[in-house]
Amino acid sequence: MENKLEKIGGVDQFFANEMSAKDFSFDEKVASVFDDMVSRSVPMYGETMSAALDLASNFVESGSNIYDIGTATGTLLIEFDKILGKTDVNLIGIDNSEAMVKQAQDKIDQKELNNNIELIVGDMEESLGLNNASVVFMNYTLQFIRPLHRESVIRQIYESLNDNGCLILVEKVLGNDSLFNRLYIDLYYKYKHQVGYSDKEIKQKREALENVLIPYRIDENLELLKRCGFSSSDIFFKWYNFAGFIAVKN
Repeated sequence: MENKLEKIGGVDQFFANEMSAKDFSFDEKVASVFDDMVSRSVPMYGETMSAALDLASNFVESGSNIYDIGTATGTLLIEFDKILGKTDVNLIGIDNSEAMVKQAQDKIDQKELNNNIELIVGDMEESLGLNNASVVFMNYTLQFIRPLHRESVIRQIYESLNDNGCLILVEKVLGNDSLFNRLYIDLYYKYKHQVGYSDKEIKQKREALENVLIPYRIDENLELLKRCGFSSSDIFFKWYNFAGFIAVKN
């Protein structure tokens, strides 16, 4: 995956205007600028997704399903299709936002793919219906699932994986130490200024996400993976308060 990802939709100015206080949601307005939003809001997004795909390539099993939970506009599966070439695996994207799935379908329809990509609108806090999986991606998605449901979701993923299958999990995280946590947040806001977001945009997005995006500490994520059955897990990416995990079902 190239560091500068292909984008569809417009430039992210979603929080540029004065907004009434409300929780963030992946509605039509967000979906229309999502590619720009995620590429600018998430540090090293392209590099992290590239690393995720490189790792996942080592676990793909012939005849299996590959899932992207929280697929958004489908970029990850489209890029993985390029890497895989023509094969007999099934690529399946799941998202709970109809607007996001529509954007993903529009993007997929414009591509000449090696494999079919199936898109599903599904409630990620309920039964996901996963089975025969060799790879499951869950990037910047678990953080939006209410903590009460996270163990159930990860356990479903574990149970759906074939032996030696892997979960790639990328999340915003909290620092274990409050001093470093504050420093990481300050550096993240500095980064957002550098990519063109204003103080107003940063403030309004922070307030909108406050009750919606609930990050765990790194050790909490690792313990969750272990509790759900993953005996092998590691951190493959870390940038201040962002981290990538890989977990394998042995």
